[in-house]
Amino acid sequence: MRNLTSFGNAAVLAALALVYCAPLTAGSVKLVRSGDKIDVLVDGRPFTTYYFSPETAKPYLMPLRSASGVVVTRGFPVVNDVSAGNPKGPSFEPHQRPLYFGHGDLDGLDFWQEPVFDKYYTDHGHQAYGHMLLKALDKPAATGDSATIRASFTLNSPNNRVIGDETQSFTFGGDRQTRTIDCEFVLHATNGPLDIGDTKEGTFAIRLTPELSAPHEHMLNSNGEVGEKAIWGKPADWVSYSGTVGGKPVSVTIFDSPKSFRHPTTWHARAYGLFAANPFGIREFSGDPNKDGSWTIPEGKSLTFRYRVVISDGQISAAQISEAYRHYAGGQ
Repeated sequence: MRNLTSFGNAAVLAALALVYCAPLTAGSVKLVRSGDKIDVLVDGRPFTTYYFSPETAKPYLMPLRSASGVVVTRGFPVVNDVSAGNPKGPSFEPHQRPLYFGHGDLDGLDFWQEPVFDKYYTDHGHQAYGHMLLKALDKPAATGDSATIRASFTLNSPNNRVIGDETQSFTFGGDRQTRTIDCEFVLHATNGPLDIGDTKEGTFAIRLTPELSAPHEHMLNSNGEVGEKAIWGKPADWVSYSGTVGGKPVSVTIFDSPKSFRHPTTWHARAYGLFAANPFGIREFSGDPNKDGSWTIPEGKSLTFRYRVVISDGQISAAQISEAYRHYAGGQ
């Protein structure tokens, strides 16, 4: 690993070393369902909420908070109402929810963007939009220091033709300085082969708050590369964004599991706040028309993607992130 830079001053790093080098007492995690959403609380404090209403194109988590309560994701654009956003604002991107999974080409359907996109971008031509419908929700499971949500959905065309299924699992944890989400997404080819196209529009994504957007030097990957130009479209074990929100230093890191498809994944990581892992956009990322990142899941088979999201209060060094990743990759 080359030129691993650090974030922040030595005093903060010394304090935060405990987060990555010694275990802290894990918080108690609780799940509370109300209608088409499930609230996640750590030590009685809100962490995030899982939304899975049939009125939205895809399920998502919103917002994501640090242990101290700092919201690190944007408000989509105002709470859950996309119409309350500012279409003239920079990188409005109405489909980019705080945390979600979707791809721009599944059997020719767009599961990344949503129909509301056309309300603001009328000159944007593309294939038809797909949408997801809840098929089953496992009884939420909490074990004290962690809790898991597992749900399965059908992948539908505009006329509700089912092209496949998707299972989403989230395991939540935290302590007094960090919050974590272990994410697993499984695409199932239940209705014939499922074709996944080469496009940069995907796939596992977080849309960060504006305070964590724009400063290129606050984007870092596991290869020691800094900034959008060096990180976008390149493979890496992890990518981290850092900055100050409401006067408090925070960082958001995504680990790509060694057990995930095409590890190490390539990253659709942008300085305006889109933070996404996308293992399929190889042609677009490389600019080489002879390369092809598409993939077909044979009928009856599946494809699995695994990630860990780590939200940290304070500033941490790349060495500390790398040590945490080593433990994660080793199954800890």
